[in-house]
Amino acid sequence: MSENRNVRGGQVEYRAPRFYQSASDFDAVIFDLDGTLLDSMGVWGEIDIEYMGRLGLAVPEGLQMDISGMSFYETAVYFKERFHVTDSIEKIMDDWNQMAFLKYQNEVRCKPGGAEYLHWCHDHGILLGVATSNSRILVSEVLKSNGIEELFGAVVTGSEVLNGKPQPDIYLAVAAQLGVRPERCLVFEDVVPGIQAARAAGMRVIAVEDDASRSQEEEKLSLADVMIRDFYEIGLRD
Repeated sequence: MSENRNVRGGQVEYRAPRFYQSASDFDAVIFDLDGTLLDSMGVWGEIDIEYMGRLGLAVPEGLQMDISGMSFYETAVYFKERFHVTDSIEKIMDDWNQMAFLKYQNEVRCKPGGAEYLHWCHDHGILLGVATSNSRILVSEVLKSNGIEELFGAVVTGSEVLNGKPQPDIYLAVAAQLGVRPERCLVFEDVVPGIQAARAAGMRVIAVEDDASRSQEEEKLSLADVMIRDFYEIGLRD
């Protein structure tokens, strides 16, 4: 169990350890996006309802956790097979991109303290990367709309590597593009498959709390080095 887990009055409390505060501890910080750096999982809950409604189906319980870690393409395959969708994989992905685009452009923003932490890392010479299961078009748009696109030296999506999370491919690809050894990378992740992927890549991991992955909380705590509620808990210092 993570060393930063305290229980007080039945509530789980988290504290970020000091070794994550120093700019010299890591050469690069890599972020998953949805549910980690971005407060976006509610958007996908809405899209699930709308898309499943088009199929005349209700959203099954636990759908988001069933597909967590899958690439955009893998998720489309999953939907096609599980829900017997007659559309092509490409059509399914195109529909999702269209449904999500304006939301990613106008509504989805960084989690509390996320933008500040990015700028702090950038100002202290720490390289930044993205390892996301989302689509390239949505990733590009949301980074641009949040004014953080230029901060990242590498952005890799799940459809651009052979194996999605929990395999380490995507994290190793980001590290390679940044020119950093995996063991010198710190990862932020919100779901178990992502944490497993980063661990398999030989990286340190901070789990990020998110409502969509609440059912995974105990497992996240057991796999990650530490867990935080938001990026203000990092306790930045010069």
